[in-house]
Amino acid sequence: MTINPLASQLNETIETHAPHIFSMLSETGKALFFPKGLITQGAEAKEKAHRINATIGIAKERGRTMAFEAVTDLIGRIPPRDALTYASSYGMPALRQCWQAALIEKNPSLAGKTISLPVVTNGITHGISTIGDVWVNPGDVVVAPDMMWGNYNMILGVKRGATFIHYPFFAADGGFNLSGFEKALQKGAQVNNKLIVILNFPHNPTGYTVSKSEGAAMADILIAEADRGTRILAACDDAYFGLFFEEETLKESLFARLCDGHPRLMAVKLDGATKENYVWGLRVGFITYGGVISGATAPVYEALEKKTAGCIRGTISNASHVGQTIVYQSMQDKRYADEKKEKFDIMKKRAARVKTVVADPKYGDSFSAYPFNSGYFMCIRLKTVDAEALRRHLLEKYGVGLISLGATDLRVAFSCLEEDEVTLLFDTILKGIKELESA
Repeated sequence: MTINPLASQLNETIETHAPHIFSMLSETGKALFFPKGLITQGAEAKEKAHRINATIGIAKERGRTMAFEAVTDLIGRIPPRDALTYASSYGMPALRQCWQAALIEKNPSLAGKTISLPVVTNGITHGISTIGDVWVNPGDVVVAPDMMWGNYNMILGVKRGATFIHYPFFAADGGFNLSGFEKALQKGAQVNNKLIVILNFPHNPTGYTVSKSEGAAMADILIAEADRGTRILAACDDAYFGLFFEEETLKESLFARLCDGHPRLMAVKLDGATKENYVWGLRVGFITYGGVISGATAPVYEALEKKTAGCIRGTISNASHVGQTIVYQSMQDKRYADEKKEKFDIMKKRAARVKTVVADPKYGDSFSAYPFNSGYFMCIRLKTVDAEALRRHLLEKYGVGLISLGATDLRVAFSCLEEDEVTLLFDTILKGIKELESA
């Protein structure tokens, strides 16, 4: 593969100040750069072409962004220039700064640490795909729990050719399986001295977040493995961040504990407004980097941001401008904090109601609940019937939709249940089980 001189310059910057981080880039990642030419000329014209700017591929009319009234009437008070034009491949500068400030506020352990400016993605799924392009080579090893979001395999396994090493998510006592996690890292390191480690909390599908002590132990395990010579890309999928409902759960991202942990450990935070701010369809996510860098950190982070933005430029060009504008302006609104707390309280009450209901002994012979304390989901383990058979039976006979996971597990999205629907749901599940048992 021929490396563009711009990519070579970025590579030299990263390798000089963070050689272990550079060595973890995929071959594609090493070749990526943010193009000059059209992009640079357009940016220069935007700044200096005060008379006529004939560079950008949009249409204008009487000095304003051309638009249909049928469209602008729907957008409302957001002007076309902030909704219908192209956003930067990096994302809106104001939104990037705003989200970084929010990260530090929500993760106090980040105070005094240096991280990159977030790059905007088209939702977190696109963020994970971008990380796959920039960091994952065919044959790389991904360490992830046995219970995981299936799209990780599609993005990193099917598309990027990575190999997965799994470990049981839960320990025998019901907490996070620290021993299994550590053994999986050691097994992966025997295959490849570069590991991509998925850290997804609150966890999809179980709704479990590690405790403060479990989180500290996980960080220690990862740092110790890096100290043994393994290069680790810790991908913190924080899609459901903030939805922590119980006191003992870790309220910060593991990113905050890992971003300055070891020179061979690169932390990446994948998050967004999607679930945190209940704007699923706006597709606004972020990629933020944190690593140990010798000397000035800004040039290295800028180089990584350029490679990431170059990857976005080469796939979707840029995330939705109107989506970014809505997220940014809503975060400036005086109602934002109160409304976020209001919705959090609703979700917390739903989770508490589910926990109360599933503890009823009448369900004990038919299913049990896996531990959960956060996020959108919880899972139950069936004891007598097949999960997919029960899923189809409940859907066809009762109009109840659930997700089956393997032979024994069902995922319940309590995020979309009203409190008064919880008992009805689990009673219907129990009824369906009894019907299948007697069939």
